[in-house]
Amino acid sequence: MAGRAIVFSPWSTLVLVGRKISGTTRPRGAGSRGVSCSRLHTDTYSRVLTGQVDRFGGVTVNLAEIGLPADISEESFSKLLRESLAQWKADQRVAVWLRVPILLSRCAAAASEHGFMFHHAKNDHAVLALWLGEGESRLPLFATHQVGVAGAVVDESTGKVLVVQDKNKTKNAWKFPGGLSDLGENIGVTAVREVFEETGIRSEFKSLLSVRQQHNHPGAFGMSDMYIICRLSPLTHQINFCLQECVSCEWLSLRDLATTRSTTPITSRIAKLLLYGLEQGFDNIDLSMEELPAVYSGMFYQLYHRQLPTTLK
Repeated sequence: MAGRAIVFSPWSTLVLVGRKISGTTRPRGAGSRGVSCSRLHTDTYSRVLTGQVDRFGGVTVNLAEIGLPADISEESFSKLLRESLAQWKADQRVAVWLRVPILLSRCAAAASEHGFMFHHAKNDHAVLALWLGEGESRLPLFATHQVGVAGAVVDESTGKVLVVQDKNKTKNAWKFPGGLSDLGENIGVTAVREVFEETGIRSEFKSLLSVRQQHNHPGAFGMSDMYIICRLSPLTHQINFCLQECVSCEWLSLRDLATTRSTTPITSRIAKLLLYGLEQGFDNIDLSMEELPAVYSGMFYQLYHRQLPTTLK
């Protein structure tokens, strides 16, 4: 039994490490299932928080899943965390990630006393991190960019493109309908969804046209902004635009959009690009999408690039 971790109920995910007593390392009552909670507070055992060890040597502890008492005090959690940190350092863990539900926010305050810092927060929890490895922290920062996607819906039969004027802009310039991409949502799906939500037009993804990167973007909470414009093909043509988001929506001639001053610089540039594609062939401007298998088993990713000759595929 020496050095063996034993799990007791009701704190099923707290590991109790037996200390040597009278020449044996077998914890008293180890053969019994009915160990009381009061025994957890004796000097016989050291309590250690358990979590998932990642491939980088860090450990992630989700406080919502380890069976902590709902009324655990800040002082009690601090003591538990202190002993856990000692064990993780002995195990040569390089980092600790604490996922703290909002109802246990007092644990975040206790963790800060041990050097933990906020990494990010989402919905009903915050994640704190502590670097245990040598030298300066090598932990990655949280999201650095938000991704906005617009759809340029081109009707090839008329040479027109779908444009809107946003309701909440200081200048009512013509632009392509679009919005922020949701977590786990592919770029083309975002474009199609946003176009339908803003204009009522159904469309299908054809290609990626451009990527704009902008820093210090207003309203991005300090993150940089990636703005991606896709080429879409219309499946319907009857406009039914969203009155909460837009003041106007029209099918506008690409040539007019490329020359009007009532638009944004990027919209004007993409209008010229689309006009060139309409006249010379979209294969000259398109970055097509191909789905390829990822190195992780059973997963796939989307790759955007100019089409290769068939002989090189």
